[in-house]
Amino acid sequence: MTADSSPDRRLERALASLRGLAVGDALGSQFFVPAHYPLLKHRQLPDAPWQWTDDTEMACSVLAVLIEHHRIDQDALARSFAEHHDFDRGYGPAVNRLLRQVREGGDWRELASALFKGQGSWGNGAAMRIAPLGAWYADDPEQATHQAEISAYTTHQHREAVVGAMAVAAAAALTADPAGPPTPQALLDGVIALVPRSAVGAGLRRARDMLDYGDAATVAAVLGCGRRTTAHDTVPFALWSAARGLGAYERAIWDTAQVGGDMDTTCAIVGGVVASGKGGVPPGEWLERTEALPSWLPAGKA
Repeated sequence: MTADSSPDRRLERALASLRGLAVGDALGSQFFVPAHYPLLKHRQLPDAPWQWTDDTEMACSVLAVLIEHHRIDQDALARSFAEHHDFDRGYGPAVNRLLRQVREGGDWRELASALFKGQGSWGNGAAMRIAPLGAWYADDPEQATHQAEISAYTTHQHREAVVGAMAVAAAAALTADPAGPPTPQALLDGVIALVPRSAVGAGLRRARDMLDYGDAATVAAVLGCGRRTTAHDTVPFALWSAARGLGAYERAIWDTAQVGGDMDTTCAIVGGVVASGKGGVPPGEWLERTEALPSWLPAGKA
């Protein structure tokens, strides 16, 4: 075992990513409040506290399972999602219902596979929570995509949702490389090489081709920014934004939020990926304004 694959180092990386995810999620969610629209335009911070949403709550379950099992145990993950499910955190209706039924004794396999007339959900929920897992597996990006795939199936069984989670995990793993974050082009090339062909993959290839575009709004108009809350409408833009913001957390979050869309989720993905790498720590003031991680997370006080 190398130093970078030791349990302590893996946890350190995953916690850094989780904090970045939580801050991005919490700040992004503030801009759904109409009174805060002018603040976003001028890149001004809303008053504290910033509460995080289901993105962070589910990411905490992912990390809790990794801490306990050192891999994704699907039954443990589904159980953690259900036990810590807070209806007021902004979950979608289908996942709200699924987690309530799991809590009442339902089988997550049957429930998740039955969603949307048996197609499974293709929403962005599996992708929004997964960056800390990618950071955990920085020493093995292929394993990061494999574990992300396993994690997705507990709630999202449509191919696009699964590939979306794989892509975000791969991006976080590559960004957390101990040698330092890759270039934007190398990051998206690496992610594309690690995920199967899909609408998400096609979007990532378009994102790579648009890396020299300076206007995030134009890119979001082409790639989507989560307005439909699907994985393929969310992940390509989020990873474009993360790739351009490596080592510059504050700028990356503002650039992501300003295009609108599913801002808590796009900012959670970007925050989790960027914070996985060197130089990607959120500003101290932003961390102070963000709600603390939950006490049930074994590393929640770290």
